[in-house]
This record gives sequence, C-alpha cells and structure tokens, in this order.
Amino acid sequence: MNSLKHLADYGQSIWLDYLRRQLVVGGELDRLIEEDGLRGMTSNPKIFEKAIGGSHDYDVDIRALALQGNSVSEVYESLSVEDVQSAADKFRPLYEESNGDHGFVSLEVNPHLARDTEGTIQEAKHLWNALNRPNVFIKVPATVEGLPAIRRLIAQGVNVNVTLLFGLPRYRKVAEAYIAGLEDRAGDGAPLDRTRSVASFFLSRIDVLVDPMLEKIMKGDDADADLAKELHGEVALSSAKVAYQIYREIFSSERFQKLAALGAQEQRLLWASTSTKNPEYSDIKYIEPLIGEKTINTTPPETLNAYRDHGDPKSRLEEDVEKARETLDRLPDLEIDIDEVTQQLVEEGIEKFNKPFDKLMDTLEKEMAAAKTERVDPQTLDLGEHHDDFERRLTALGEDDFSRRLWNKDATLWDSDEKTQKQIEGSLGWLHVAEKMESQIDVLEGFVSEVRGAGFQRVVHMGMGGSSLAPLMFSRTFEVGENGLPLTVLDTTDPKTIGKIEESLDLEKTLFIIASKSGS
Repeated sequence: MNSLKHLADYGQSIWLDYLRRQLVVGGELDRLIEEDGLRGMTSNPKIFEKAIGGSHDYDVDIRALALQGNSVSEVYESLSVEDVQSAADKFRPLYEESNGDHGFVSLEVNPHLARDTEGTIQEAKHLWNALNRPNVFIKVPATVEGLPAIRRLIAQGVNVNVTLLFGLPRYRKVAEAYIAGLEDRAGDGAPLDRTRSVASFFLSRIDVLVDPMLEKIMKGDDADADLAKELHGEVALSSAKVAYQIYREIFSSERFQKLAALGAQEQRLLWASTSTKNPEYSDIKYIEPLIGEKTINTTPPETLNAYRDHGDPKSRLEEDVEKARETLDRLPDLEIDIDEVTQQLVEEGIEKFNKPFDKLMDTLEKEMAAAKTERVDPQTLDLGEHHDDFERRLTALGEDDFSRRLWNKDATLWDSDEKTQKQIEGSLGWLHVAEKMESQIDVLEGFVSEVRGAGFQRVVHMGMGGSSLAPLMFSRTFEVGENGLPLTVLDTTDPKTIGKIEESLDLEKTLFIIASKSGS
C-alpha cells in the first residue's frame, strides 16, 4: 500500500512543495502523479532560488533571454511562468476529471509587495493572465494589506492561494475576504463554480518560535514547568485542529450556503510548512494528525518520501479538538501571547521570502551579464564521412520520441518482452538520482557531523563490482571536503591488499561501510 495514495481515501490531497524544470520534463512529476496520487504543487521564491540559482537547468534559457534584451525581472517571470505552466499541464487531466477540485500549481507574487495592496492586485492579475491556465493559484500573503487584495482578486475570478497564514483571528479575516469576493462576483452576475481558493496555514514555524519559550519555562520545577512540558510541540497542531473547526463553522453558515447554491466552492485549508524542523520530532509530525476531509497538505520532497515510507493514513484531524483548544487557552498562563507570536511569524515570513528572491535576482543579473559578454567559440566540429549516418540516427530518435520516453522510463525502447521490460524499468533509477539525492543533502551532512563527532577519522567502503564503482570514482575525482573524511574503497578479497590497508588504518577510528546491491 502506498501511504501517500491512501490519503485520498480520507479526503486529503497531497501536494509537493517543490518545483524544478527537470522534475517536470524529466518524467518524475508524471511518476508522482501516477504512483503517489500527487494532486498539486506549490512554489515560492525560496524554491525558485534553489531551482534556478542552484542548477544548470535554466542556463540556455537565461542566455537566450538575456541576449534578447530582457530585464532581470522579465527573465525571472519567463522562467517561473514556463515552469508553472508545464507543471499545470501535467495536472490538467486531473483538474478536468475532478471538476476543478484538484490539480493546481501555485505561483507567488513578488514578495516585496506584501504591504502593497494595489501592487499585489496588479501583479496577481498580470501573472494570472500570463499563466493562462485555469488550474493555477496566485499566492497572496495574509497581511493586512493582502486581505482587500484577496477580496478583489476573487471578485475578478482569479484563483488565490492565501499564504503566510499563522493565526486564527487572521484566518477568519481571510475566509471573510474570500466570501466577500464571491459575493461581489455574484453581484456582477459572474459564475462562481470555477473560482477557487485555498488558505495555507503555516505550521512548523509556529513550533520553531514557541518551543524555545516553553523550553525556557520547563527548566523550572513548578506548575508552570509542568504545563510547559505538556504544551511543548503541541501549539502548531492545536492551531490547525481549531482552524479546521472554524473552517467547518464558516462554510456551513447560511451566508456561504447561499453562494454554494450558485456554484461556489469552499476555501479549503492547506497545511503548509510541514517539514519537521526539530530532529527530536517525527519526520511526519505535521501530516499524520492533520488528515481530514477536504484538506490539503503540501510537503517538501524529503517529507513526501518519509510519508511514503512509513505513513499510517487515518482520519485524525477531528480527534482531541477540546484538548487542542485547551492548549491554546493555556498559553496566556505562561505569558505567551499567541497573537504576538503569529504576527512576528508573518513579519519573519515576509523577510524569509524577500531574501531568497533578492538573491535570485542578483544571481540572474550576474548570469545575464556573463551571457552578454561571452565569447563565441570559433571552433567547429565535423563528423566527416559519418555525418549522414549521424543525422539519420538523430532523425530516427526524434521520430521515436526517444528523449521523452527515456525520461519516462519507457522500457519498450529496448525490448518488447514484458518480463525484460520490468527488469529494464528497475534499472533506470539513475535518471533521477541527482534530484532525489538533492533533498537528502542535509541528512548526509548531519550524518558526517555525527561520524566526526564520534571520533572517526577515516572511512573504508567495502563492496564488490557495482557496489564500489561509484564510490571509487568519487574518491578519485573529488578532494576530501572541508568537513569530510578520507575515503578508502576496498573492492577485493585479496589477503595481501586487505592486509596492507589494515596496517595503514587506526581501526578504532575507522568507520567501515559494507555495501551490497543484492543484499548478500
């Protein structure tokens, strides 16, 4: 059973909080939709900064756009819009099959507009028209200035993903803005059935800010310390559970039901910031307790992988609701003002999006400048007598749609036998290994720190054949990193070789890694 796919049985849609061109064109997104039941994607300035600034996927386009005379902002818009359009097209069949309930991709307005109502409206409408897809959301922050923008955009039929939402009072205002926008739209005689919105409630960041406050109180030995221990790690989940009760109250109201009769859809709650920041917590802490009807959970790749591996889907969102209310009600007893906390999180959230956005603009500016001054390589390559054969083969590959089929792991490129095809499909994981491992960098760096902290000074990799070829290549190609450890690859059972290596090592300070592809 795929735990991710099983979430749909309980009314929850799983989305991916990540977007990169190679994910879309390389076939990985197709696999996520088909095998994991992925129902949407979210992006933000930080995600695009990593995708565009941290890869070579966009180099050719950046160079071409720069030479066409585009500005930095125009280049960014072109790259991000193309990515969102391509992803939205992958989800379009799901969008149509679900009558517009699923299959959305989100793109955020310039984060520097968070305090600018008119600027937000203008940019959101511009992006909506540029994307020209029905299954996209324009992300608008839940700031005071964002609220009137939400209302006016909904009234004009722009799908809105309300982002940077932390507090319950602000959530009520967000829902109010959505409903008021629908009422305005209905008053204009416009249809309501295809105008959609989600309210993205950010979770783990709440605990990141509140937990240290509680931990400070926990150091005491009085009743406050006991209460702090009880509330530790529970504030974000409690906020989400109470938010869902508010959602049910608002969208079952007579006011909204009048709109529903005209085709209006509920503004669904979307659980965001669901990666676990505290290593002492479960890596699926912000998924498991929040599974419920008509909700969405958007997760980064590492959390998605974790839930696929050991998730246990069950409807839990409406369990322990009174306990959740009590958790929030008891915070003032510890002199923690949750409204002040959530307002601080909004301010920090704006800054956390501004910084990567500015960094990306700076990166693009430098790459564009380099493209404009790049010297043309005067050398030419000539295949001579093999040119015609080469061109014929290229044409044949194009006619066979080889590139797309390869990235989609289409085993029929090699063999028509079903048994052989299955074997081939299982041998094509290398196509996506780089992007999959990218999400594990923090985990690997943490493991290195743990190994060094334990006193190890060297690593010996022990494996034969295919189990040792990649480590051997890495060890011969790359120098030892600043925080790394020297690596020796042992791929033989020859006693003399093993003896020499043993003599050169301090066994007490050497970490041995046993590698086997077959498990033997």
